[in-house]
Amino acid sequence: MATDKTGAQASVTDNPAEQRYEIAVSDAGGGTPATAGFTAYRDREANGVAERVFFHTEVGEEFGGRGLGTILITEALDDTRAHGRTIVGVCPMVAAFLKKHPDYADATHPVTPEVLTWLQSALD
Repeated sequence: MATDKTGAQASVTDNPAEQRYEIAVSDAGGGTPATAGFTAYRDREANGVAERVFFHTEVGEEFGGRGLGTILITEALDDTRAHGRTIVGVCPMVAAFLKKHPDYADATHPVTPEVLTWLQSALD
C-alpha cells in the first residue's frame, strides 16, 4: 500500500463495473477510507492488441497536493501493463505522466484520430 505526502495510506483498486481505477485514502486515525479520485478508461481491441484507453482522471480538491494523482496513475498503468494491455493516454494527466516516465514507452500506443473517434462512440 502506498502512502501520500501526508503519510496517509492510499490504495488503488480497479472497479470494472464503472470502468475506472479508484484511489482511497485513510485518515491518520485509521477510519474508513475515503474515495479521493479516479481514472476512467475504456477497453478495446485494435489490430489484435488489447488496449486500455485512459480518458479522464480527477482527484478531489480537498485531496490536492498530496501526490494522489501520481499514485493513482502509476498503479493503474502498472496494473494495465501486468494484465497485458497496451496503454493509450488520452487523458492529459495520464499523457503528461507518460511523457515524464519513458519506462512505459514499451507498453503504450499513441493517441490517434482513430482512437479519438472510437472513444467518442464508446462514450455516447
